[in-house]
Amino acid sequence: MKPPFPFAAALNPTRIAIERAIQSSSCCPASTSHLDAHPNKQDFLASPCECLDDRDGKANATDTLGFGHQSCPKSSCNSSWMKPQLAALDREQSLTTQPCTAATCLDGSLSRKNVDYGNKHACNLQMPCSSGITVKSRATGRENKTVRALYEKGRLKDALQILSLMNHRDTRAVSVTYVHLLQICGDRRALADGKQVHAHLIKHGFESDIYVANTLVSMYAKCGNLPDAHQVFDNMDIRDVVSWTAMIAGYAKQQNGEESLKLFHRMKQAGIKPNKVTFVCILSACSSVRALELGKQIHFEIIEAGVEAELNVGTALVDMYAKCGDLVQAQQIFDQMPSPNVASWNAIITGYAQHKNGKKALQLWQKMKSVGLKPDVVTYVCILNSCGSLAALKQGKHVHDDVVEAGFESDNIIANALIDMYAKCGSLVSARQVFDNMPLRNVISWNAMIVGYSMHGDSEHVFHLFREMLDEDFRPDHVTFVAVLSVCSHQGLQEEGLRFFESMKKDYGLVPGLKHYGCMVDLLGRAGLLNEAFDLVKEMTLPADVALWKALLSACRVYDNLVLAERVAKHILELEPKNSAAHVLLSNIYAASNKQDEYLKLRNSMNARRVNKVPGCCWIEIGNTLHAFNSEDTSHPCQKEIYLELSRLCKQMKKAGYVPDTQFVLHSLDEENKESSLLHHSEKLAIAFGLISTEPGTPIYIVKNLRVCGDCHSASKFISKICEREIIARDAHRFHHFNNGVCSCGDYW
Repeated sequence: MKPPFPFAAALNPTRIAIERAIQSSSCCPASTSHLDAHPNKQDFLASPCECLDDRDGKANATDTLGFGHQSCPKSSCNSSWMKPQLAALDREQSLTTQPCTAATCLDGSLSRKNVDYGNKHACNLQMPCSSGITVKSRATGRENKTVRALYEKGRLKDALQILSLMNHRDTRAVSVTYVHLLQICGDRRALADGKQVHAHLIKHGFESDIYVANTLVSMYAKCGNLPDAHQVFDNMDIRDVVSWTAMIAGYAKQQNGEESLKLFHRMKQAGIKPNKVTFVCILSACSSVRALELGKQIHFEIIEAGVEAELNVGTALVDMYAKCGDLVQAQQIFDQMPSPNVASWNAIITGYAQHKNGKKALQLWQKMKSVGLKPDVVTYVCILNSCGSLAALKQGKHVHDDVVEAGFESDNIIANALIDMYAKCGSLVSARQVFDNMPLRNVISWNAMIVGYSMHGDSEHVFHLFREMLDEDFRPDHVTFVAVLSVCSHQGLQEEGLRFFESMKKDYGLVPGLKHYGCMVDLLGRAGLLNEAFDLVKEMTLPADVALWKALLSACRVYDNLVLAERVAKHILELEPKNSAAHVLLSNIYAASNKQDEYLKLRNSMNARRVNKVPGCCWIEIGNTLHAFNSEDTSHPCQKEIYLELSRLCKQMKKAGYVPDTQFVLHSLDEENKESSLLHHSEKLAIAFGLISTEPGTPIYIVKNLRVCGDCHSASKFISKICEREIIARDAHRFHHFNNGVCSCGDYW
């Protein structure tokens, strides 16, 4: 007489839990019993890397080893480096020697019809249980589903136990399940779990299975453990294109492009032909190291391989050329793509944004939407960065509206980008509103808000947020201290700056970088402590860069220290012989010191070396349009009205006490021409256009590509009082808020 079915489950709660795991799992069962007869059986294997979903259809010695537990011709894999994991596994109860009982033996579907009570010979694989129940080996897809469901519920040990039982019946099915399990570990970055699975598969003899080994390489690479990934890779007797690509992809994702390129070279030397996925990975490596010429060579190989028309390959080419600065070629490839997807659009938009062509990035974003594609998080972050770089506040608000409509407002990455955009556009109120409304903040969120206040010279809010950040158990990092030290420098807070600089080393164990030292040099230089600043540079263990020396040279100009200025300029020109800023600063110091011979000699040297001064440019957003101005610009359609407005303002400013500061003009001009040149600086042209284009009382936002000149700074204070307008100017270093004749920097900039 057959016993009632529920008795086994009632005796063992593990069985109940497994049945529930199957019932609650959303994974679709997929039978693998037909794969041997399938002509493309490799296609049914999930790739070991999320980008490795392509395998060559060509048969060769390395990719026709078969499916499942099919070892390399000679098994010399050295697993000694996995001894700690194997020892831990041995300490567990043996999974392969315990008697199979009705409570632990699982069939393919866990259904009653697959259990033959009392007939020990009904099972094809003859697996008798101690209870007399024989379990048939079918539907391995359900077992895979069970293993995955158990692991997703945090029951890795139970999942491995089922794998041990499956190994007695069908090694091919176990191979697939190991691959699936390792993929989940990689996707979740669950390194500890992945190592347990690795130890388990070594114990059961699967370490030489090429599909399992490839997935191990990918799992370790995804988890950021490249040494172990390389160890598995090196121990493989035979490697196919997937093996090499997994390793190349691992280094590329860790921004180690040089190692990826070395592996690619070794791969070709080994006679392995790259496939389209390999090309995508190696192009990413070229992007990370800005290897344009090598990228061009790989582009030629792609054409020879006939995969240039592949969407992912085309997108990778656009990304490589764009990041390497060849936007013409990137645009040409993009234009030739028949149906670019969101990733393709992101690649070209990001390229323009990263090379400071935010205007073109915004145009492409509008075009992307017009063709019916929905931007994703990457698109929005890129566009928000473009709006911030241009100080395009109105367009940034439109993007914010789109973000809300798309349902991305709660995304932390988007929220952080919004804070950064509003801060760079001069709207700290909006930035703080986004920050305060964030349900969860991370260190990047705090840094974005602190950096925003720092750019605007608001030391009070910077220090308050720093304390609040500590109260909420967030640890400040290098970015936090750059922002704090920067505001100390801009506000002349010498004691506070020195205290924070020591604190980052002693209290937080952070090693100061060039930006931190640059802030300290700027802080000491602005305070007139030029020798102390120079000594600090000499005491650094890091080699000083151009930006750091320029900060000290600027201080030399402020305090007319010609002797030190010449020494500092020499260091700059050794690093960058054609650095225009160093030449201009030093020539201004010569002029201010009445060293006309040295001044003319340096200017002639600049002409002989073709050192061109970076032209000053200023832009302002009116409506949804950005208007750019150069000094003495006459190209704007409203040029006549702008010049008339400036003439009117100049008369009023002089009545209020304004005196043009002609030391900021070329000394070869006479006094009248000097004043005319000053009046038509790009900042003043932008402000005048803003005055005639907006309603009275409307704040005016302008952006300067260089540091604001002293005369324009003085004039902006007068204009803000005469016209009763707030003028918010962002230069290359900081923000200036001019209101009622006073600047937020306190004339300390």
